[in-house]
Amino acid sequence: MSAAHRPDSKSHFLAQRGALHPHPERVQDVLFRGGIFFDARDLIQVRYEMVRRHRIDGQSVPQVARSFGVSRQSLYLLIQTFRDLGLPGLFPRKRGPKAAHKCTDEVLTFVRARQSPTSALTSDETLIAIREHLGIRLHRRTLERQLAALGKKLRRSNRPSEARPPHPAT
Repeated sequence: MSAAHRPDSKSHFLAQRGALHPHPERVQDVLFRGGIFFDARDLIQVRYEMVRRHRIDGQSVPQVARSFGVSRQSLYLLIQTFRDLGLPGLFPRKRGPKAAHKCTDEVLTFVRARQSPTSALTSDETLIAIREHLGIRLHRRTLERQLAALGKKLRRSNRPSEARPPHPAT
């Protein structure tokens, strides 16, 4: 890796914590162009300054968005999140569902009630039973992950892909 592309210690530090700005080159704000305090690579600092510019300095959303290289919609969402959560709202969060929303305790209780040491239900049969009795369609991996987290495993059904012999070594 060349010296020009090697991340410095601050970039490494920010990246480890999920706070490295993915596009620091888009930040065109005057404060971030020079000096040592304001760093366009620091996502939290950039986000804070965007919100401050709008709320304290009274700059318009389009003006702030243009200056920091973000869309107006992103800035409006950031302002709302800051209003709702305060400073922690500026920290990056994982998007999307945080847990299996269909594979509830009710579903897991239903599955556990149908499993026994002598039961020979496959995951396909279990998924069909869940759909018929509870009216919930689950993906096989969703159910397997939840059961694995509980220390339970379903016997996988024989799928055509599993029945194929392995590729010969070349």
